[in-house]
Amino acid sequence: MAAYALVTENFKFMSLFFKSKDVMIFNGLIALGTVAGQTAYSVFAFDCPCSSGRNYCYGLAAIGAPALAFFLIGIMMNKSTWDLVSECRLRNCRKLSGAASFALLGTIIGRAVVAPLTWTVLSLLRGKAYTCALSEFLDPRTLEGFPSDQGSELIGWLLVAGMSLAVFLMLCVKRCSSPLGYLQEDYWSEYRSNEKTLFQRTASAHALFLAAENVKSFFGFVALEKEEKEQLAEHQSAGPICSTNWNRVTGVYLYREKNGLPLYSRLNKWATYSLENNVEAMEKEMDTFN
Repeated sequence: MAAYALVTENFKFMSLFFKSKDVMIFNGLIALGTVAGQTAYSVFAFDCPCSSGRNYCYGLAAIGAPALAFFLIGIMMNKSTWDLVSECRLRNCRKLSGAASFALLGTIIGRAVVAPLTWTVLSLLRGKAYTCALSEFLDPRTLEGFPSDQGSELIGWLLVAGMSLAVFLMLCVKRCSSPLGYLQEDYWSEYRSNEKTLFQRTASAHALFLAAENVKSFFGFVALEKEEKEQLAEHQSAGPICSTNWNRVTGVYLYREKNGLPLYSRLNKWATYSLENNVEAMEKEMDTFN
């Protein structure tokens, strides 16, 4: 039972990575962009110095430096990274268990390694950087047919096989340990996508209207587009939202239920307790990791 609970807990984080179609499309675009960048670099920029003492560093840097840069960019661009940072900053990760932390970091790293692994695999399959680095330790005059790219190609294909196997195993674990049926998983994915879209759109409009009111209070008028004037007239005013509520809907979230009904996000949980007007329960629940 303990092992099952651990796997189920980990699933809730892995599902954030695998269940979103937008994420998979985004990862595909990252991989394609990396392929294009690596191809352009290999054709137009890569030039082995053919100098003793420099080949190894140059070849290693050609493979490792871009991969490291892509990895760090992937970490910074992942929303889950900043959700985790907010969770630790706002709630000191009080309810964030070691297993949950490991699983969440796994989802963040899993997305961040798409580009660096693609770059590394392509570099090995093309073999130029690998051959350049290897030539530091070999005398090509003593080797028939040097350079040979077969060694780097083998490493590249082994890396591809390892990546494919890891993804397959994680998908199997996800499907086998999911507490939800696939239809509800799809619904949860659609809900999160729609909530994110509507939240960003509404936040943008709210910020515009609040800024318009402040500008109008200073100048006595505000220059708005026709469509913006119509929206402002429809919604009348936009008051500021307190930091407490912002913090309550910010951070990491695991799937939970309340009285048998699903709560699909922190915003969904906040809205549920707000409708009940149960301030005490909200302060208790929304201040936790759940």
